[in-house]
Amino acid sequence: MKPPITVLINGEAQDRVSVQDRGFQFGDGVFETLAVSAGKPLLWERHLQRLFEGCTRLHIDPPAERVLLSEAERLCVHAQRAVLKLVVTRGSSERGYAPQDDGTPTRVLTLRPWPPFPEKAAQAGVAVCLCRTRISRNPQLAGIKHLNRLEQVLARAEWQKEFAEGLMSDDSGRLIEGTASNLFVVSQGTLLTPDLSESGVAGVMRAVVLEYAQAASLPYKITGITRSQLDTAEEIFLSNSLIGIWPVRRVESRVYEPGEVTRRVQRGTREYYCLEEAD
Repeated sequence: MKPPITVLINGEAQDRVSVQDRGFQFGDGVFETLAVSAGKPLLWERHLQRLFEGCTRLHIDPPAERVLLSEAERLCVHAQRAVLKLVVTRGSSERGYAPQDDGTPTRVLTLRPWPPFPEKAAQAGVAVCLCRTRISRNPQLAGIKHLNRLEQVLARAEWQKEFAEGLMSDDSGRLIEGTASNLFVVSQGTLLTPDLSESGVAGVMRAVVLEYAQAASLPYKITGITRSQLDTAEEIFLSNSLIGIWPVRRVESRVYEPGEVTRRVQRGTREYYCLEEAD
């Protein structure tokens, strides 16, 4: 019996790209990371919308949706719980930054096992740190999930197993996001999340949370968040497409309790998430 296929490159079962590929050379591309449950990639349409937005912003011709869906289904058909990653690069080119007008984009789909998330993270909450590495401000790239993640790589190297996540700030000191998650703060009953118009990734689960807040008449605001607001917050939680919603129980030495707003958001977004929370 053949082992299941876990990588497709331009529709072929292989695991190598050209050394001339601009994704490898320059980080010239975008990606999406999706939770898979019972053979189905979750929040598919939302992830594709952001993938296509990223391609448009970088002037990369996106793959056809039907092609991506067919290849995703081929990889995920037997997966009960896994992680699907979609990568689209500008493709290969000659030496130099200038892209070729006739370049052909590369698409890569990979399927990986479900991560070993911290036990009971969704219920008891997680401890996070404040990263020294800053996140750059660049409105041209803000919001999209481009392949250049060096700032997150450096930030993630700042801790080992003592924290589940690290929070990153821009050069003005405003909190932007976690290394792999979006940040929400509850202050005086209002849900706050950082303004991502100049930096950060506009997460799919972040959008789900904001849609739920609007539908449930839960007060929310997209704004700059400072360290002092973090210190006085009533509740804090993190979101992404794999973890769903994780309460924060501690930011370094400051302790928080998973509160009613966090629990309300967890319950309210579950119908969008369609997956039991990680344990």
